[in-house]
Amino acid sequence: DMRLHIWQCCSWRQLGLLEADRLKATPCRSKRPRNDAGNKVTVVLGAQWGDEGKGKVVDLLATEADIVCRCQGGNNAGHTVVVDGKEYDFHLLPSGIINPKSISLIGNGVVIHLPGLFEEGDKNDKKGLKGWEKRLIVSDRAHLVFDFHQVVDGLQETERQAQEGKNIGTTKKGIGPAYSSKASRTGLRVCDLLGDFKDFSTRFKNLVQQYQSMYPSLTVDVEDQLKKLKEFAERLRPMVRDGVYYMYEALHGPPKKILVEGANAALLDIDFGTYPFVTSSNCTVGGACTGLGIPPMNIGDVFGVAKAYTTRVGIGAFPTEQLNAIGELLQTRGHEVGVTTGRKRRCGWLDLVIVRYAHMINGFTAIALTKLDILDVLDEIKVGVAYKLNGKRIPHFPANMDVLQKVEVEYETFPGWKTDTSAARKWNDLPVKAQNYIRFIENHIGVPIKWVGVGKSRECMIQMF
Repeated sequence: DMRLHIWQCCSWRQLGLLEADRLKATPCRSKRPRNDAGNKVTVVLGAQWGDEGKGKVVDLLATEADIVCRCQGGNNAGHTVVVDGKEYDFHLLPSGIINPKSISLIGNGVVIHLPGLFEEGDKNDKKGLKGWEKRLIVSDRAHLVFDFHQVVDGLQETERQAQEGKNIGTTKKGIGPAYSSKASRTGLRVCDLLGDFKDFSTRFKNLVQQYQSMYPSLTVDVEDQLKKLKEFAERLRPMVRDGVYYMYEALHGPPKKILVEGANAALLDIDFGTYPFVTSSNCTVGGACTGLGIPPMNIGDVFGVAKAYTTRVGIGAFPTEQLNAIGELLQTRGHEVGVTTGRKRRCGWLDLVIVRYAHMINGFTAIALTKLDILDVLDEIKVGVAYKLNGKRIPHFPANMDVLQKVEVEYETFPGWKTDTSAARKWNDLPVKAQNYIRFIENHIGVPIKWVGVGKSRECMIQMF
């Protein structure tokens, strides 16, 4: 019996191997080989606390891009782009909307405030951004931010201040509450708005009631809101596509240059940022996949953007912050005011601990170092290279904000170049001391610096390779 059992097992195994060989030998009947990943996507991400100048890098790359995508966040983002002396501010629109030859896509991971979207488009239209509606595609899976989400955002901040004596410092654009609705499965999406409006209206009323039960002072003119939303729906309808199918076709069709513009930054990521002083979405590289519906194998270059110093808006730990004349000088010279909030940004020395941490998560293939010219007048420049806790270096970036508040920063000090760099257009135009500063940053992070920014406009980005 045992011999029979062994013989049967061997026979079945041989049959299995024969079948495997047969399958290997059968030619693939797919239109494409299975290992063809399709077009690669270039991703631009913030490597600090936002406001690094991502818009300028995207604008540079978008001149040759076929598609420019936003994958997360909402109109809490603020990207400024200067072209031919005109300054455009974008919050929901991808910065690539300036390029008349490219398509701009707002992906499913973005939360969209429709009044804000159309106000932004119309405002930039008056500055000369013509035909933007014909170049914009909106994913039908994107969630909607309603006016009451924005009111709730403000109420939550007031509540935090009263209960804990501190708030998070949100933009009050309704982003957190909209992502909360999404996570609690009561949110409403673009496809819902463009579907049966009667069903949409019922769900909208239920959502309002849900928030009113939590915030009794919240008042919403439901009928007026629904009337406006119905009007927005018709204006939006021509732009809406199935985002997943659109991206799949773009990835696997003819060769295309596809660019993803991250909003916010690594240290504001909901998972990896300085929690709870973060945004409500994943603004690291994974957000490009989940926010657009693209596989990881289609991610190509990942460019991190960092300032030549560090800033952050709002409250939270900031180890290299300079609450002194240096901080004031950086704030003034750098015109460090939030594009979305109008708040002054806190300023400090470049912190390479956080840039290295951002690289651990994102795997940057290159870095864009912006606003080098702001350091032109300094006698000496410091760079944070390590954190110490109780006198000992720590190899990681602390998750706990109480710990981060206590770290001591270890600095490297460099002599200032005391030369105006704003007219530099190539590497050799930069002073040797500025070159040394850049090379130190590059070597310390272990990522090549591809661009150095010395001004606001497109031509002020020095390309290194």
